[in-house]
Amino acid sequence: MSENPPTEVTAAEIARLAGVGRAAVSNWRRRHADFPRPVGGSETSPSFALPEVEDWLRAQGKLAEVPPRERVWQQITAHPAGAVAGLVEAGCALLVVHDRPTDWLELSAVSDERMAALLRPVLAQVLTARLGPGHALTDATAAAAAPASMPLLRAAAELAAGLGARNAFEFLLGRHLDANPRQYTLTPSGPAELMAALAGSGARSVLDPACGTGSLLRAVTAPTALYGQDGAPELAALTALRLALHGVAEVRTAAADSLRADAFPRPAVDAVLCHPPFNERNWGHEELAYDPRWEYGFPARTESELAWVQHALAHLREGGTAVLLMPPAVAGRRSGRRIRADLLRRGALRAVVALPAGAAPPYGIPLHLWVLRKPAAHAPAPPGLLLVDTAELGGGEGRERAAWPAVHDAVLAAWTAFDGAAAADEVPDAPGLSRCVPVIELLDDDVDLTPARHLPPATAGGGAAELGAVRARLDETLQRAARLTPPPAEAADGPARLPSTTIGELARAGALLLRGGTGSGAGNAPVLTEHDVYAGTAPSGTLLDSADEPVLVEAGDIVVPVVGAAAVARVVGPADAGAALGRNLQLLRPDPAAIDPWFLAGFLRGTANNRQASSYASTATRLDVRRLQLPRLPLEDQRRYGERFRALAEFEDALRLAGRLGEQLVQGLYDGLADGTVRAR
Repeated sequence: MSENPPTEVTAAEIARLAGVGRAAVSNWRRRHADFPRPVGGSETSPSFALPEVEDWLRAQGKLAEVPPRERVWQQITAHPAGAVAGLVEAGCALLVVHDRPTDWLELSAVSDERMAALLRPVLAQVLTARLGPGHALTDATAAAAAPASMPLLRAAAELAAGLGARNAFEFLLGRHLDANPRQYTLTPSGPAELMAALAGSGARSVLDPACGTGSLLRAVTAPTALYGQDGAPELAALTALRLALHGVAEVRTAAADSLRADAFPRPAVDAVLCHPPFNERNWGHEELAYDPRWEYGFPARTESELAWVQHALAHLREGGTAVLLMPPAVAGRRSGRRIRADLLRRGALRAVVALPAGAAPPYGIPLHLWVLRKPAAHAPAPPGLLLVDTAELGGGEGRERAAWPAVHDAVLAAWTAFDGAAAADEVPDAPGLSRCVPVIELLDDDVDLTPARHLPPATAGGGAAELGAVRARLDETLQRAARLTPPPAEAADGPARLPSTTIGELARAGALLLRGGTGSGAGNAPVLTEHDVYAGTAPSGTLLDSADEPVLVEAGDIVVPVVGAAAVARVVGPADAGAALGRNLQLLRPDPAAIDPWFLAGFLRGTANNRQASSYASTATRLDVRRLQLPRLPLEDQRRYGERFRALAEFEDALRLAGRLGEQLVQGLYDGLADGTVRAR
């Protein structure tokens, strides 16, 4: 048998292996004549042989050993059939490790050729038992049981020994998704968990007809049967493996267009969860004109989302619940008003929930959740339509700003109160948040179901009393800012000519630690985001699920944004300690016996310092923190500078808070005067 070609890695992957920035790898290539030569790629993005890179890094003392997770990931990316094929093969092996650990130990104790021959029937049995006969991974079974695949499967099993089979696959899948962000539309964990909760704890059989990577089905608690369908065969395969590794439910997946080639017409399920593709024009309008699923009306060509709604209802048992993530335009487009009206009249549509912008892709618009229920014969009519608007609970703009615990709790509380009520007047209104609207009020010419159009307004700014409290706090903050105003600047004799060093040199000497943030990992720690650092606010983000350990900040750390032209450095206080470091942030943890943190943060904010350490792309400025300079001063002198920098930071915080309070007061007065809750004198 011919020897497999060595795994290739890019400069970015070498940087990850060594725990350095990509610029460091470029410097190594220029400065060291013995750095490995490229073996592939292109002139602008070369690739290198992983064994040669490992040997060179180890000889230079820059690498003790390649972590198992990195080794497996490199093998997957180097798979001859592509990363997805490698990921599927690794997932097949992990399922055997998970379901038959004893059999795996026996299989892996022999040569690759012998192991491949013994693995094939075991793999077929495990996949058939978990995914059913005729599953979509039949071809993958043969590929995974080929002798050339054995090194990858052994490495995946080694990774599972440390992380567990499920977490190992989640890590590898997450790395693949991160490497191809434009290829997949993902449903974040917050909306997925909320949708599963709205479907109810009694949902045992659940279908997702546009399953993607299986995030919605994975969020279901204690299911007995999970059905997923997606037009992309690789997604159907990855979802099958992910769900099989996640629990004990029966898993069935299919690769086909759900609207044109429904793989699961029977049996009826307890719940349907779906994040369908938006704004499709080629969804089958012509060939599906007489399909029996269009019980509530034939969707227009521009209303593909209403086709998905009726597809979901057609798969529910009587009383079953469907929850779909929808673009907000579907609630008000005139072309869909007749279908919306029929859904209301017959009691199929139960709730429309407006989520904060940034909840799920596309992140720039506030998406809606539609909660539907299959009408049952002789069942009492629902009290009306529940409308919920959580825009004000999102905490601001951007993906990481959505305050999901508050959104989740508010939506579930409103839904629970509504679902148990017999009449609209039994459902309490929450001004500005939720209301049960009688159906007759909605059946006008537009049948516009946008929540904000029908909710009673919240009291402006919390009412006159709250505005008075804001004004009092603003007065106090302005007085504090006046007390903290720096004294007049005194001219120095001339520019200081102090001996300096760089952050990179200090890191190599062990005087400080450098870490990059990802905003992902396991746990419930809040995430300190770029926005938080720029705005001086508390950590507001939520962790994205991954098997990685998040980088947690400690009091005295300095956090620096690495994307953007502004010079910002934030010293972490005790209140923010324990938060996870977000994306595009660099953490500097100085040795307090060598470097004063406020002294370090102050000099990092120097405009000239940032300018010489920045590089420029066509759309962004990126800061190389290692190139930032710091004067060499005794610790006592550092502390003198540090006290002055700390005072400036307190003054800046006071000004920032005063600005926010002023904006809140002004907008509250505008709103109060406009809606009559504040008297015009």
